[in-house]
Amino acid sequence: MHPVAYIPSPSQGVWHLGPVPLRAYAIMIILGIVAAVWLGERRWAAKGGTPGVIIDVAVWAVPFGLVGGRLYHVVTDYQRYFGEDGDPVRALEIWKGGLGIWGAVALGAVGAIIGCRRRGISVLALGDAVAPGIALAQAIGRWGNYWNQELYGRPLDTFWALKIDENHRPMLDGGPGLDPKYADVATYHPTFLYESLWCVGVAILVIWADRRYKLTHGRAFALYVAAYTVGRGWVEALRIDDAHHVLGLRLNDWTSIIVFVGAVAYLYLARGRTGPENVGAPATTAGPSGGVPVTEEPAAKTGAPDDTTAVAAAEHADEEPAAEPATLVEAARDEAAEDEAAEDQAAEDEVTEAQAPETGEPAAESGEPEAKAAEEPEPAAETAAGAPAPDAKADEADEADEPESAVEPESAVEPESATEPESEAEPEAPAAEAAEEAGKNEADGAAAHDRAEKGEPVKDGK
Repeated sequence: MHPVAYIPSPSQGVWHLGPVPLRAYAIMIILGIVAAVWLGERRWAAKGGTPGVIIDVAVWAVPFGLVGGRLYHVVTDYQRYFGEDGDPVRALEIWKGGLGIWGAVALGAVGAIIGCRRRGISVLALGDAVAPGIALAQAIGRWGNYWNQELYGRPLDTFWALKIDENHRPMLDGGPGLDPKYADVATYHPTFLYESLWCVGVAILVIWADRRYKLTHGRAFALYVAAYTVGRGWVEALRIDDAHHVLGLRLNDWTSIIVFVGAVAYLYLARGRTGPENVGAPATTAGPSGGVPVTEEPAAKTGAPDDTTAVAAAEHADEEPAAEPATLVEAARDEAAEDEAAEDQAAEDEVTEAQAPETGEPAAESGEPEAKAAEEPEPAAETAAGAPAPDAKADEADEADEPESAVEPESAVEPESATEPESEAEPEAPAAEAAEEAGKNEADGAAAHDRAEKGEPVKDGK
């Protein structure tokens, strides 16, 4: 059977770049992965996810998917590798074809889960984003079967039929001889092309349905699975390559039926799932104020007590030094009073010693002269303040008024302190220095006022 028009098969599927073989099958797989990542990144960014996440997850999902696809193929066709005439080493020759999509999706999902957990995002949200990309990758990858002239369908005599070379036609039980039924048949159903076109349609369907119905929480991925299995079941019915049969159906047909039922069931059960998905947030995402990232909101809330505490501590620090100058002034005042008392006592002792020989009386009995001697400087102080000089009788009156001068109002002292030279305020220097160390101008004023108050008793003692 040689139709007039047909799709020719490639003459070769391997090119050698020096010692390195370039296989068309591997190139198609790589191109499919690139297309899936590209489309997945665009859809992930549209969901508000961080750019680069799909690539990071693909680092885990792609190797897992390749291993899973190969394992599925080897297990379902184990007689080719572990049968009587099988060669186990051939199980590693992945470049010769043989990747089961079911194993690739299943084990690839395990790698995707690992990648999503490492990035802290929802695997369902990521599945929705990459679902059309996976379908597109399958559409490209199926062309690897074309280059290897494998997985074609029943004989076909039409213009879109695929021509298969004699050495790639079905064999007798996998043996070296051709199957007599296909020895003279050159054209077959291009099942790779059917499935490739179907996968492109599935990708378009998922993108449209996602935009139309807002499929979230894994529903877009479930739609992809359900739509793909329908076409895969139809394609499996056309293929004539060796496969295990269960109840008259190929194993892949049964797998498609089971997976289809599961996908439809999930679509029904998740029909009401809405709400935000954990797609992660970009590192520069800011909160409502536009300044603090959303993830730092708890830290911003806990900063308020710290600020309040700092303000309170500052206020407390401002209040404490205000009390220190007053305390120092009081101490200086007490010290000045003690010095005054000591000077008065010393003056009394001098007067007593000076008058004792003249009177011949003991020092204890000459109290009256001592009092008069101690009171003599007081008229001088009044004269300095502008009062008339007292006579001898005024001295006796001053002795009676001396207790009142000790409690004289501040108004009588302030003029004196205003005209008093700075040299007379030197005894109060320790209090002034202590006030200056505290750094408070108000305390300095209080200390100066106290010195003025204590200036009068010092003059009385002189």
